[in-house]
Amino acid sequence: MVFALLKYGLSKAYPAREEIPRTPDLKSHYDVVIVGGGGHGASLAYHLAKHHGIKNIAILEKGYLGGGNTARNTTVIRSNYTDQRSIRFYARSLRLYEALSNELDYNMMYSRRGQLTLSHSDGVSRSLRLRADAGNFCGEANEIVDRKQIKDLVPSLNLDIKGMPILGGLWHPNAAIARHDAVVWGYAIRACERGVELHQRTEVVGMDVVGDKVTRVRTNRGDVSAGIVVQCVAGYSSVVAKMVGLKLPIRSYPLQAMVTHPIKPFLDPMVSSTALHCYISQSARGELVIGGSSDPYELYNTRSTLELKESLAASALEMFPFIGELKVLRQWAGITDMTPDYSPIMGRSPLSNYWLDAGWGTWGFKATPASGFFLAKAISDNRIPEEIQPFQLDRFERFDLVNEMGATAASH
Repeated sequence: MVFALLKYGLSKAYPAREEIPRTPDLKSHYDVVIVGGGGHGASLAYHLAKHHGIKNIAILEKGYLGGGNTARNTTVIRSNYTDQRSIRFYARSLRLYEALSNELDYNMMYSRRGQLTLSHSDGVSRSLRLRADAGNFCGEANEIVDRKQIKDLVPSLNLDIKGMPILGGLWHPNAAIARHDAVVWGYAIRACERGVELHQRTEVVGMDVVGDKVTRVRTNRGDVSAGIVVQCVAGYSSVVAKMVGLKLPIRSYPLQAMVTHPIKPFLDPMVSSTALHCYISQSARGELVIGGSSDPYELYNTRSTLELKESLAASALEMFPFIGELKVLRQWAGITDMTPDYSPIMGRSPLSNYWLDAGWGTWGFKATPASGFFLAKAISDNRIPEEIQPFQLDRFERFDLVNEMGATAASH
């Protein structure tokens, strides 16, 4: 192995071709400036370039490609929501994920696992029944399962948790996981091949607004003008929107997760507990990925806490008592941008050339393909597609909310 590495290092094939181009100099003008180089920004750029012929695009990322929430999520992909409008949107995203490796010619490590949401009370069982019926009505597979079926799906799960025994659950067989880094890399590579410019370490520090238009985007590397500006900055949505004078109905909270050292595979489905506010899955490398609810206070910080680590460990042990000797490999946090109805904000802003991709909260990774696909179509056609009309900003003025507060056992 050592000799093979040395041989490669001395060969003409090294260094390998750089798939992500180095950051170029900023041009004075772009047709579209995308603020945020995560999954959503890269997806949008790719779809604009491939399907709509808009290639004079700059992605401005203050850190490195995919270094924000894209790198910090727990890679759950699902469509078992509550509102039919959400179900249809996330179902489309799930379908796009299924074909994404072929679409981008890049291995997403997509793995269909299924998701099991556990009920510990009669009230939760009724709410899971409503979610199952809503999903099935929209053509998405969902099934209410009893204790015996749960044991068949996850033989190692402790059904008799003290004080909160498992009564049943919601089984969503099409739920999956994918490699989050691969998703953003794949989109960015193919976008750059089509002429899109990726500007890493380029922080937007302000924007100039004249009338109802953003006329200039100011960065730490110089200023640019743009025909259209789109913000895709996840937890910093409110901060960036304030640069153009917009106050969004968004509050940002830290969301923590952790993984253990890898062990032999024993858990194929993703398991979520409504009472313990904890979910757990096993990665392709054997690590146990454990997450829970958002922190209870607003904060723009990605630090992790001992308190949450202890809480997640205690909940995971209730479900799988035999993992008590596992070591925690790492713990991290992202920043979730939460709206009042737990649904995203997509589409136009009150400014004529400023577009929003915000408010995803804990759902952002699941929507990466569909958000880019539909928002690109909206920008190109200057018309909001039917699929994302329910998620426009003015729904809060019209009191036409898309309530998804009950669409999860924990924040994922």
